[in-house]
Amino acid sequence: MPLRARRTCYRSPNSGGHPPLSQPARLALVLAVLWGAAARGELPLSSRAKRERPVAVVGKPDEPPPEIHVAADSPTVLLFPADIQPKTLTVDESRIRVLDTGKRSIIVQAAADYRADERHEIAVFFADGQAPARAAFVLVMGPVYVDSRIDVQRPELPTSPCPAEVQRADPWPEDFVLRGYVNRRGVLTAVVPKVTGSAQGFSSEQGVSYRGNGWAIVAVRIRNVRSPWTPREVVLKSKAGETLRARLVTDEQGPVATGDFVRVLAVLDTEPPSVGLVVTLEVLSDEGLSFVIPRVTLPSLAMEGKQ
Repeated sequence: MPLRARRTCYRSPNSGGHPPLSQPARLALVLAVLWGAAARGELPLSSRAKRERPVAVVGKPDEPPPEIHVAADSPTVLLFPADIQPKTLTVDESRIRVLDTGKRSIIVQAAADYRADERHEIAVFFADGQAPARAAFVLVMGPVYVDSRIDVQRPELPTSPCPAEVQRADPWPEDFVLRGYVNRRGVLTAVVPKVTGSAQGFSSEQGVSYRGNGWAIVAVRIRNVRSPWTPREVVLKSKAGETLRARLVTDEQGPVATGDFVRVLAVLDTEPPSVGLVVTLEVLSDEGLSFVIPRVTLPSLAMEGKQ
């Protein structure tokens, strides 16, 4: 029998009703696969783009540290604007390899098995002690970038003077010595007698007069038994009619209600004569009322040791 010729049929790879993918479609498919891998942290380390950027140190303890992206196949250099203390460096060296530390630099690299969900803090203190004194960062495995160089920035503290409305700090006992208000004589005192049943409708408790180096103060607590009043001015007069310049200081602001107390201080910024003075203290108010303590003794140098 004559041999029949065999015909071999080749099936097209796209047979079965599926049209072939165009070049743009294949490219879009590849990008979609890569993007999904990047979102899952599965992008090969060699594919991560390297970048250099500045990162500021946080200035408040409650602020979260900024993130820095690291990788196992690429070192990250941190450059600081001032000297650091390498011995204060804290980091989990089982997960972060410290390749080198200098006066103003740290080089780190992630461990080979560093996972995408790991977060490890690295911190170091500056050597100058100025605020912020500590630089802290969180090292993470970024899906797209790796930071090859970080220029650490340190926020500058304001150098302008404090606003006038900012309340000054409370004085310490040593301030009186440093400012010369108290010298080797110490502080001299005398008793201010109390006043009861005055015609003006006020009364006072027993007070104290003080005398230091270049100053004197009379302090009394006054009770208002009439209508509300607001202390405005204090006047000290000697028996000879001499008026001593004094400042009024109170521990309450605004009107003093009926039945309430207010502490009044008459402050002499210049030291009275060395001879003990007996003066009259008068407190004037915005309402036209006044309260008088007829006999107030200011301490003299001769009273030293008799307090």
